[in-house]
Amino acid sequence: MEPTSETGTRARAALRRGSGLVVLAALLATFAPARAQTRNVVLVVADGLRWQEVYTGADRALIDAGRAGGSWTKPAELRARWWRDDTAERRALLLPFLWGTVAKHGQLYGNRLLGSRVDVTNAARVSYPGYNEILTGRADPSIDRNDYGPNPNVTVFERLAALPGYRGRVAAYGTWWVLADVFNAARSQLPVHVGADFIPQDTPDPAAALLGSLYASSTHLYGANPFDAFVHVALREGLSRESPRVLFVGFGDTDLWAHMGRYDLVLETAHQFDAYVGELWRTLQSRPGYRNHTTLILTTDHGRGRGSIDWREHGVLQPGSEEIWLAVLGPDTAPLGERRNTAALTQGQVAATLMALLGEDLSRLDPLAAPPVADVLAGHHH
Repeated sequence: MEPTSETGTRARAALRRGSGLVVLAALLATFAPARAQTRNVVLVVADGLRWQEVYTGADRALIDAGRAGGSWTKPAELRARWWRDDTAERRALLLPFLWGTVAKHGQLYGNRLLGSRVDVTNAARVSYPGYNEILTGRADPSIDRNDYGPNPNVTVFERLAALPGYRGRVAAYGTWWVLADVFNAARSQLPVHVGADFIPQDTPDPAAALLGSLYASSTHLYGANPFDAFVHVALREGLSRESPRVLFVGFGDTDLWAHMGRYDLVLETAHQFDAYVGELWRTLQSRPGYRNHTTLILTTDHGRGRGSIDWREHGVLQPGSEEIWLAVLGPDTAPLGERRNTAALTQGQVAATLMALLGEDLSRLDPLAAPPVADVLAGHHH
């Protein structure tokens, strides 16, 4: 049936209005900020892993020093295992997940050879002050040693655990027993599985019980610390049991073996750290609650000295201990890769970045906290 003239006019007007709405919707979609995809954040710290190894791979001088440099492995064997003349090939050999996945799909900061700096701001440049800075957003001058005791400051993990969407979904795993104080486990009531308590006591898992038995009957090189491998295996079971939305993992072997002067084992444990993180990432991406909704943050608590002796230590007497690195991989982080000539970042920015990825504003809770890393948040993907 042919429409009357009046009906046709109304129909054409409605069509024009509809077209206008479509155009308006398209414009709004173009200019509106993309909705953040991150629902979970995993923060992994490789204790004392230098930016030099991260960005340039094995150090030829320390390899060639052999026993004088602390290695029990012959220099020729170390060179065959870890040395390649090409820097990109050498670092990828040491850290294949970092350079094969994170660098391709995320962002890396701290290669000072390319004008990218990440600095510790606490004056002590040792572990507890570093972890406090990472987890709270700023340095605390009163925290100047590792045996400080329970942390008076509130970490972003504790802040998030108090929010409705995160209650019972925040957890920490680590080798260093002092992390229980850093997180102030007694006050925060967070599940902090560190040191001798790296396995939750109430776990019914027989594999965890076996792991605990192996730990109890093994030699501990430093305090109550288990080796990283123990924590990594315990974390596998913990992921299924706790399904954390916010997870901290602290690996300590790289720092341990550096203090012991074993450069051969620093390289080996750095490689293992990379493998642990790669396995963790693949595990998370295989699970519906995490796949495409998880951001991974990698960093270290402090740098180390340089040269044939000072590489073993860190602190105010070892220049370079303030130099660290940072890497981020996730659905809201543009794949800009290894960054060059960036504004200097600080260790404290990790805390606000973690919060911002989850839609929370740390500055509202602590105006003195360092701001988030803007470029990490600027690339929402669909």
